[in-house]
Amino acid sequence: MKQENIFLFVPNLIGYARILFAFIAFYFMPTAPFTASSFYLLSGLLDAFDGYAARILDQGTRFGAMLDMLTDRCATMCLLVNLALLYPDAALALQLSMSLDIASHWLHLHSTVVKGSESHKSIDLSGNPILRLYYSSRVSDNSKP
Repeated sequence: MKQENIFLFVPNLIGYARILFAFIAFYFMPTAPFTASSFYLLSGLLDAFDGYAARILDQGTRFGAMLDMLTDRCATMCLLVNLALLYPDAALALQLSMSLDIASHWLHLHSTVVKGSESHKSIDLSGNPILRLYYSSRVSDNSKP
């Protein structure tokens, strides 16, 4: 039986486009803020579509979930580094923000793996109210039962 190439699944192709747009944004951040902002926002908008495509097309994979999270973390880090370069007086606060971002996502991912969850997005909705709000306020997918 022939296996599907998950690297060519639609959500992952969207993820690759997100990475490309993020790199373009990073390139232009020091010199062309409008161009950089446009590509950064486009990369961010595609973030909403990759998860939606994964659910609609039933193409969710662990690779895709990790690609999505890694792209999010790298995009945030590069933006905060650029902001720290542009606003040196705020560098310490931006560095703390970077550390908090990485640490909180790593702890959340690790704790879900330890609990045996399939995904870091599978949470107990009776738990932390902030996570409940974050993970339950998504565009609804009415095509699945």
